[in-house]
Amino acid sequence: MRTFRLALAQINPAVGDLEGNTAKILRYVERARALRADVVAFPELAVTGYPPEDLLLKPQFLEENMRKMREVVRASSGISVVVGFVDAAKDVYNAAAVAHDGRLVDVYHKIYLPNYGVFDEERYFKAGSGCPVYVVNGVYVGVNICEDIWYAAGPAVVQRDSGAELIVNINGSPFHAGKRAHREKMLATRAADNGVYVAYVNLVGGQDELVFDGGSVVFGPAGEAAARGAQFQEELITVDLDVDAVQRSRLSGPRLRREKPGVPDGLGPPRVLPVSAHTPRPLPDLPPRRPPARYGAAGEVYQALVTGTRDYVRKCGFAKVVVALSGGIDSSLVATIAADALGPENVVGVSMPSRYSSEGSVDDAKDLAGNLGIRLISLPIEAQFTAFLDALAPHFDGMEPNEAEENLQSRIRGNLVMALSNKMDWMVLTTGNKSEMAVGYATIYGDMAGGYGVIKDVPKTMVYELAEHRNAAGGGPLIPQAVMEKPPSAELRPDQKDQDSLPPYEVLDRILKAYVEEDRSFDGIVASGFEEDVVKLVVDLVDRSEHKRRQSPPGVKITPRSFGRDRRMPIVNRHRPF
Repeated sequence: MRTFRLALAQINPAVGDLEGNTAKILRYVERARALRADVVAFPELAVTGYPPEDLLLKPQFLEENMRKMREVVRASSGISVVVGFVDAAKDVYNAAAVAHDGRLVDVYHKIYLPNYGVFDEERYFKAGSGCPVYVVNGVYVGVNICEDIWYAAGPAVVQRDSGAELIVNINGSPFHAGKRAHREKMLATRAADNGVYVAYVNLVGGQDELVFDGGSVVFGPAGEAAARGAQFQEELITVDLDVDAVQRSRLSGPRLRREKPGVPDGLGPPRVLPVSAHTPRPLPDLPPRRPPARYGAAGEVYQALVTGTRDYVRKCGFAKVVVALSGGIDSSLVATIAADALGPENVVGVSMPSRYSSEGSVDDAKDLAGNLGIRLISLPIEAQFTAFLDALAPHFDGMEPNEAEENLQSRIRGNLVMALSNKMDWMVLTTGNKSEMAVGYATIYGDMAGGYGVIKDVPKTMVYELAEHRNAAGGGPLIPQAVMEKPPSAELRPDQKDQDSLPPYEVLDRILKAYVEEDRSFDGIVASGFEEDVVKLVVDLVDRSEHKRRQSPPGVKITPRSFGRDRRMPIVNRHRPF
């Protein structure tokens, strides 16, 4: 049996930290070399971090990234290394360096540049064309990058026709709910259709709005999973591949031999580059690995929120965060996520009751803080609210109270948490959810003031699902049952309820999904069973609230289409769909 030892380094780089990223890469190279791996592969743009965005317009950054790539090359003694970097030698390419025994063997340039959703790669990179295959320890290995593997008639086909037995695909593939299953189905299909091993190595960790879930995986020539990495954590996945299984698969299924080889348009001629001859050698035993945890739908999203929050706070240089605790479900979930991400000792809750805050909400905030083990500060705002009302009274005389007076309370709270942030160097975590952000049910310069919006892409109905998931996950229920059961309320006027201003969240979230995430027409949404007046209200609120969303902090993307990077609507917009 021909055995090929493959290592996939699922790492968490930081964008722009060329020194730190390279040091991490070198540590993983050493670990893979100690296990006598034939190849160790790192994710897409591992040297620079992903996505580097307009850092790619800075010549100094490009030059430093090239120097760090060469440092990795020099460290490849006795092993082959595939590492993502930016090739800026002649133009600017999203590239993979292939190194062996201290020399640069070749550079692969990404061919298919995604330019949709959160991706803007055509803004920065030139597309490649060649599809090389490298002979490593006698095994034919194709290398390509992320989007390249999603094309059925893409680089994988060219590399297979050039003899590839293993295709290594390096990735920076962001998370959204449900993506893992879709991704793995595609990879299994690509492996089986081409009769090859497909090894997929992905980034892990948070970068601004994006979360990379890892989930690196190897599929065999029959489409079976040969190895899996964990989600949301760094690790080195090492596996011994039975390369003869590729030939057996092809002999038992003659389809590939009957297909006429051909180079898809624009992919250039095949190339085969020798790297190292087959050399039988004893291999040390691989360390035992337990199967990685498989999260359910709510668990996967919850871990993504924890990962995104932890990395944003830490990579921005903060040690602690502060959360305004209203006693409601949103702030309770945000505080719980923060405690899981950063440790309860690094989370501070602030209770800021007004004349309209119920005694139950104040008590619920205290109970939550006690359950989480976080510090709770009490800053009542009645005196400040009264002072604002008195100052404005001559100008508001004769006018009925409305959202102007209501929003004063939220803006006072925003001032207080930002003052704590400035003085104590704590990052403010905002608590608005996607449903509220969609329809503008939030106060600009008030509860929207902060550094990171943990649940800004989480619909309100999912907020409850995540809270229930965390309460059932162990350690006893953290979020008080009273919080789970009370009707949602901003508590900015007497007996206020969210449903005084909005449709029930069960209805609202379904309309928002249709309009925001699926781009369905107004008439189509109405035809699917919703009341026309309700759809008109929701659509109008969404369209008129773009200016607010533009001024909100970034937050974790967990749906297929989030506000901001995914959905880019003009603020000045006179189009109305009804």
